[in-house]
Order: sequence, then structure tokens, then C-alpha cells
Amino acid sequence: MANIVKHTVLAVLVSFVLGGCASNQHLSSSPLHTQYHPEESAPGSVKADKLWQVFERYQGAPYHYGGTTGRGFDCSGFITTAYRESLGQQLPRTTSLMLRHGEAISPGDIEPGDIVFFRIAGKDQHAGIYMGDNRFIHASTSSGVIMSDLNGYYWRGRFSQARRFE
Repeated sequence: MANIVKHTVLAVLVSFVLGGCASNQHLSSSPLHTQYHPEESAPGSVKADKLWQVFERYQGAPYHYGGTTGRGFDCSGFITTAYRESLGQQLPRTTSLMLRHGEAISPGDIEPGDIVFFRIAGKDQHAGIYMGDNRFIHASTSSGVIMSDLNGYYWRGRFSQARRFE
């Protein structure tokens, strides 16, 4: 009986972690988080410059489900913190709430600062902030706060939509 309870508790914890902001960044194709320069992809974008400063402050912060501070972030926690600290804007706290708000943006019209969403295991459950040049910043479960490429091995084909919050 004790083993059944242990396994059930473990299964519930794993489902919470994977259900909130699931990603598998070790499958990413390149270490963009160390090679990005904001002037290359968003010249003159004040919004991108401010978000870039927040990214630099938290780059490498660990992943923590439910986290909203430099001690640990989940994907939506990083997004809400980045928007609040850089733009003074309060966004919905969870990925599912973000999906219900903001303006839907067609893939060809995505701009730096838009929120990009990814479908993993059949549902939209991961998000990041688009920074231009097919790059986005986010809190990955395996690597913490990093930058990734929309065309990277893991992310290619998982992009589902983008939303703009102004």
C-alpha cells in the first residue's frame, strides 16, 4: 500500500511539472542564449531592448514550477516577470490564461515582445517571448531561462500561435 501511495504522489508531481510549461531543451539545436545581440534582430525596438535587459538579468535562472523570481521560474512566471519589470505591464499568470487574452497574431506578423506558444503532448503548454530573428526567450524545464530558436530541432513543428499584449 505504501508503494502505491509513493508512486501515485510521484506521478501527480511529474504531471504538474510537465503540464505547466513543458519543454525538453536538451533537444535544442544550438546554444543561442550565449550568442544573442538585440541590435541584430530588433533595431530600434525599445520593447525588445527592455526585455533583453530582463533576460540578461535572469539568464540561467533555474526552472521551478510556479516560480516567478530569480530563484526559479516556470515559463509563464518568467514571461509575467519580464513584462512587469521591463514594461510595467501585468499579464495573466498562467499559459492557459494568456491564451485567452491578448491579440492573436498571424505567424508572418510576429514582432519582438509577442508571446509565442508551443503545443506539447497535444496541448498548448509552453510559452516564451519572441525577440526577433526566429529567437525567443523562455524558462525551459531542463535549462532554466535561456534563448532558443523557433526552427531548432525541438521547437520546429511545435509552434502553435502568438499573442500580443499591449
